[in-house]
Amino acid sequence: MHARTVVASTTALLGTAALLLPLSPARATGGDTLPLVVAHRGASGYAPENTLPAADKAAELGVDWVESDVQRTNDGELVVLHDDSLARTTDVEEVFPGRSPWKVRDFTAAEISQLDAGSWFGPAFAGTRVPTLEQFVQRLERHDQKLLLEIKSPQLYPGIEGETLKVLSNKGWLDGAHLRNRLVVQSFSADSVRTVHELKPGVKTGFLGAPPVKDLPAYADFVDQINPSHASLSIGYVAAVQGFRGPHSKPLEVLTWTVDDAAAARRAAGFGVDGIISNKPDVVRDAVGG
Repeated sequence: MHARTVVASTTALLGTAALLLPLSPARATGGDTLPLVVAHRGASGYAPENTLPAADKAAELGVDWVESDVQRTNDGELVVLHDDSLARTTDVEEVFPGRSPWKVRDFTAAEISQLDAGSWFGPAFAGTRVPTLEQFVQRLERHDQKLLLEIKSPQLYPGIEGETLKVLSNKGWLDGAHLRNRLVVQSFSADSVRTVHELKPGVKTGFLGAPPVKDLPAYADFVDQINPSHASLSIGYVAAVQGFRGPHSKPLEVLTWTVDDAAAARRAAGFGVDGIISNKPDVVRDAVGG
């Protein structure tokens, strides 16, 4: 077990004490431990989510970390897309009107490459395409950015963990430099995260959600981060998570999502989180003094 020694009674009191504890001085005053800022699906408040322009906009804003999502096509290509359907963020209904419900897994990579993934956001982005994972990491590499990659709906794509790692390896993202501080793979599925850890123990991993404190020792065997919604945060829960050490013998981190306004950003920073994921990363950065 990778837990630090924690007095049991203290752990038991964390939940009830959470709202009574003061803000972390370092967070509140802009000290050395300011949370890192992550661009959610790229800078998706300013460009269509999970596209190359969204990654470019994050780079333009000076944001190093980019969060994105991976799905798999019918012919096995990994593409960067949040939903398991193409309907919300592309013109698939017009291009392929008879293919409802327009699931990613029912289309080939060549078919998806025909779709407009930018016009829904604004005319300036007309003709933007759904990038493959390979194209996306190449763009991040060009900007010297870092990747927080979510494996979406892994139950729909058996084996996607190994396929994702293969693409990352082929593009040079599993070397020592990237593993040290440029890559995290996360999922809402604990089984998927555990599989990534077992396949490639050097990869830093994150679990999306807020497991009960009593379950954290088990998670600490295979995750480096616990990443909950900002609405579920408390200073007690953040401290409890950070009191455990993960598989790489470092304290578990907490990255929270999705925070787009200054007040919520300051609140999250005050709870002592290690990172804040935002569609508007510049707003968060300005609010927390990063």
